[in-house]
Amino acid sequence: MAMISIMKKIIPCILSLLLLTGCGAEKEVVFDGTTMGTTYQVKIVAGYFKNTSGLKEKIDGRLQAINQSMSTYIPDSEISRFNAMHDTREKLAVSNDFLEVMLAARDIYEKTGGAWDGTIKPLLSLWGFGSTRQTHQVPDEVEIKKQMGWVGFDHINIFPEGYLQKKNKTLTLDLASIAKGYAVDQVSDLLQTAGMENFLVEIGGEVFASGYRKDGQPWRVGINQPSASASTTDVYRAVPLLNRAMATSGDYRNFFEAEGKRFSHLIDPRTGYPVDNRVVSVSIVANTCMFADGLATAIMVMGL
Repeated sequence: MAMISIMKKIIPCILSLLLLTGCGAEKEVVFDGTTMGTTYQVKIVAGYFKNTSGLKEKIDGRLQAINQSMSTYIPDSEISRFNAMHDTREKLAVSNDFLEVMLAARDIYEKTGGAWDGTIKPLLSLWGFGSTRQTHQVPDEVEIKKQMGWVGFDHINIFPEGYLQKKNKTLTLDLASIAKGYAVDQVSDLLQTAGMENFLVEIGGEVFASGYRKDGQPWRVGINQPSASASTTDVYRAVPLLNRAMATSGDYRNFFEAEGKRFSHLIDPRTGYPVDNRVVSVSIVANTCMFADGLATAIMVMGL
């Protein structure tokens, strides 16, 4: 009888505690940090008893591995070692990360008729949009044609066994326009493997949304107002996303003016000149962020 009396007192207390702590309710966990020269944020919605400890360390470790593979700012990264190669007979063994991105890059290059090209770095530098601080200038047409001889993604052999080989020894790669998208996809895969169903991953403005927010509604992702005078918090439109990725590319922030004209940092690899097609921003929704990332850049070049 004494035990029954004690249980009658304990059970209501337990029920009250569970109600107060949100039994069956959801919590939102937020991780953030820096990677690939920008910032990242991960929001996870999970039950109160869902274990999210250790995820931040796993996310940072995964991002560090991708950055070590594809950052042109790291001298011994895979992409830096590829760019330093000058022997067309040499084959460079690469990681699964690098190989996967290169295969996707070739697919986007072919699908867009060369409007996206990861070997465009010489033209960007020529126009003053390289990785180091340069003077913006309108180059000579002869020099543009010369630099275009060093551009062309089809001058790379990609072996499915995990090797890369240059057909043109002067070729250099820059995968910045799809590497962030790939990183978003990889963090999303990591979270799904850990049993997370509802989350939002954002790296430098590129996102993947899985499941729902804490209030049960789809995640909503803002597109920045496409104006040079707009702040990063000015929203042009909010897009609901459910198990989809979104990436945006624009020409309204990085440009220079000369000779009475405006020259964008978005260079058409097929002509060697900055695009001038009156398209200021492109947002792509797709199954993967890597594809959305590359395609947003390509369609900025291709136009409406």
